[in-house]
Amino acid sequence: MHNEILTIFDEAGNRTGTAPREEVHRLGHWHETFHCWFISKDQEIPYIYLQLRSKQKQDYAGLLDITAAGHLLANETVEDGTREVHEELGLDLSLKDLIPLGTIPYSMKKEKLIDNERAHVFVYNNPYRLEDFQLQKEEVAGIVKAKFSDFRRFWQGEIHSLQVNGFQIDPHGHRITIEQDVDKTHFVPHEVGYYTRIIEGIEAIFLKLPVVTEDK
Repeated sequence: MHNEILTIFDEAGNRTGTAPREEVHRLGHWHETFHCWFISKDQEIPYIYLQLRSKQKQDYAGLLDITAAGHLLANETVEDGTREVHEELGLDLSLKDLIPLGTIPYSMKKEKLIDNERAHVFVYNNPYRLEDFQLQKEEVAGIVKAKFSDFRRFWQGEIHSLQVNGFQIDPHGHRITIEQDVDKTHFVPHEVGYYTRIIEGIEAIFLKLPVVTEDK
């Protein structure tokens, strides 16, 4: 993973070359990532899905995060980013299945990690049941969903905990039901501005979506 070669950019989004992933994060080079947020409507109630990162992950282990996400390598296009959905969640999607939210630049800093991303963000109107997700245990430990209205209020500071429901894979490979309240310490620390952009984009999408239930 640390030998992956990424395309790097300046702050204006101009390509400046390539560099190994370790160097990109050590020096804070801007680079491209792919983010895919799953949403659904069940009985008219909008939901958003979150992945629980594996405890084997080097960074932000065991925290809640974007449904599926990853780095785009130097030889990849945005369309190739859909491989992350297949690798992490076991679902085969193409770019035409997704709704684009645009490119969102944002930064995260953690000790020796300087993560400056140009995130190509997409939304997927999910018809699958939680039982259909086949997780890559080295990357993802579980999938949960939350009411989108609560997710919005949570990141707007109106409430301080969020109820999530879903499943987690235990060390023996069994699925354990999750139903709990979480706070912001349970999340990967993306900028609040990033969540604001995501929430605004998804709200606009929900206004246009038909009811989709998890019965595929």
